[in-house]
This record gives sequence, structure tokens and C-alpha cells, in this order.
Amino acid sequence: MSALEAMRARRSLSQVTDEAPTHEQLVELVSAAGRVADHKELKPWRLIELRGDDRLVLGRAIAKAQGDKGVNSKPLRAPLLIAVVARVKSKAIPAWEQEATAAGVAHALSLLLDEAGWGVIWRTGDWTRAKAVSKAHGLKKGEVLLGWLYVGGRPDRSRPVRGKVVDGERFLSAMPRKKND
Repeated sequence: MSALEAMRARRSLSQVTDEAPTHEQLVELVSAAGRVADHKELKPWRLIELRGDDRLVLGRAIAKAQGDKGVNSKPLRAPLLIAVVARVKSKAIPAWEQEATAAGVAHALSLLLDEAGWGVIWRTGDWTRAKAVSKAHGLKKGEVLLGWLYVGGRPDRSRPVRGKVVDGERFLSAMPRKKND
């Protein structure tokens, strides 16, 4: 499948089965996703693999961040969550560029997971900046949680895929010119 075909076929799956890629399969995909554009090759990102009871730890942290007791069930919606962490490593490169690199890795990884046959959706929320959630992930100074890729098996794909066509003409324009240029 070409990159163009992969992008056109990509879709987020909010419901997945209990299957998930192995750690070894994930490592191979992460190695490829890490090839995104990266100013000064800082590698200003890291990923955290959450499986099994790790999801309960996150659920408790989210509940705490919301002022609730118990476990928030959202992290239990997929057998594998991949936390996407931006690591601001350089003052010479703007923080937004470093966060953009981490977001690029997440998007590339989601495409690779989709192409490999896995269901994936990128989830965010107010909790990504909550102290309890940061602590649960072991974030260090200069690290920011961007969200999680929820990954699992694809449910029955016999349903037709709704094609979301983006009108490229609508979002692409020429550089504006002054009358004297």
C-alpha cells in the first residue's frame, strides 16, 4: 500500500477487540514512526506502553484528576494504550516544534498500526495536563503528555467504510501578493 493509499484508507476506530500487537511488533512500528521530520534530530518524544493493570493505574489517576474516587473506565476501552510524550530538550528549538515532532510520531504510528491491521484512535482530554496523570506516567521536567493511542483488534469490518473526503482545493492557497509585487 502506498502512503497515499494509507492516508486515504485511514480511519479512527473507537471500538476495538481485546487483541493487540505484541511488544516486539510495536517496537518495529515505533522504529519506523520515529523517522518523522525532527529539527536537529533531537528525538523530543517518547512513548509509554500501557497494558493490563497499567490501564487501571491510569483510570485511578484520571478519576483523581476529576475529583472522583475509584477508577475511570475510559482507559479500559482498548487492550493497549500508547502514551505520547513530548520531551522539550532544547531551548534553541522552539517547544512547539518539539511537540509537533512528537505529534508527528503519534500520527505516523497510528498510520502504521492501521496498515498492519490494528484498530487505533488517538484520544486526548483535559487530563493530559493533570498532575495525577503526569505522575502516573512518571513524567519528568520538560515532558508533556499529548494523549494516548488506543489500540486493539479491528471488529467486524463488513460494515462499509465511510469515506471522509477532504477537499484539498479548499485548504490550499497561494501566497498573498501586494499590488506592488
